[in-house]
Amino acid sequence: MKFFRLFIFLTMSILLAQQSLLAQNKPAAADLKKLQVKEDSLKRYARAMVTDTITADRMIADSFFTRILVRSLQIPQSFYYPFDSVKGISKLYAPDSSFRIFTWNLTYDEHYSRQRGAIQMRTRDGALKLYPLRDVSEFSENVMDSARDRLHWIGAVYYNMIKTQYNNRNYYTLFGIDNHNSLSTRKWIEVLHFDQKGEPVFGGPLFSYANDSIPRPAGNRVRLEFKKDARVLANYLPDLGMILVDHLISESDEPDNPWTFVPDGDNEAYKWENGKWVHIDKAFDFKVDMKGADPYMGNPPVGDPLLDARGNRNERKLEEKSEKNRGKEQQKKIEP
Repeated sequence: MKFFRLFIFLTMSILLAQQSLLAQNKPAAADLKKLQVKEDSLKRYARAMVTDTITADRMIADSFFTRILVRSLQIPQSFYYPFDSVKGISKLYAPDSSFRIFTWNLTYDEHYSRQRGAIQMRTRDGALKLYPLRDVSEFSENVMDSARDRLHWIGAVYYNMIKTQYNNRNYYTLFGIDNHNSLSTRKWIEVLHFDQKGEPVFGGPLFSYANDSIPRPAGNRVRLEFKKDARVLANYLPDLGMILVDHLISESDEPDNPWTFVPDGDNEAYKWENGKWVHIDKAFDFKVDMKGADPYMGNPPVGDPLLDARGNRNERKLEEKSEKNRGKEQQKKIEP
């Protein structure tokens, strides 16, 4: 009886502690109302940034949006407020909920656009800790050159984030898109981590090409630039445990002009090994048996044949099939 009472007491204590923690992580009722009002304004300016036909008005909407967003995030426990109704703005939480990253695009004209962004850290007391991001891609001669701090960010609107670990350090791989210009679009894959001071660091020599047929130095990030209306895969596939990207070629045999690049049907991949994304030149290296195949049709897929090439029955294989079928019938009788 004493044990039972102690068990009930401990269970209730744990439940109360969890409820208290959840309550601390949610904005208070008064703050929640403030956030809802701010969200309505953010929603309006976010829409204007995308739909307004005048460049100056889109820039004004972006300015108002940025200021209201910062004021919204200054409200205690804003980290847990999702801003779900604000469309056209990427709001990605880290898989471990240690931070979230806001990114969005501002289009000036068909030839020029810039990305905006900010990282909001989760804090114990719910106070704001924010890292604004400055897109300097247009001022960078070599955007692939090095790891970069938040003031020298290669802008992108992020659509996915995954977490990996190595030597007790967390790495967050980001997948983003950049409208770039009227001819081509870019997709970016790069790794974010936080240094000893807690500052975000984008990129680093974490993409290894040492196993390629022609090895090359490690890359700080992956850039895919391609024809404007092409659809290109660059994402992490959990079922495969790999990053999968489309292999690109020039559709007009102009390898120096990335705006002519389109997928050719092959895929490259990256697999996380020993703290690096190791490049795999061919993600699916299928070998096709063409011996005796029709030159146009190849060898069509067939089941496991019971007859050999001369039409004779394979008695051993036939018996194996019969045993397998009898086992299936017995299993059906057992199952409810």
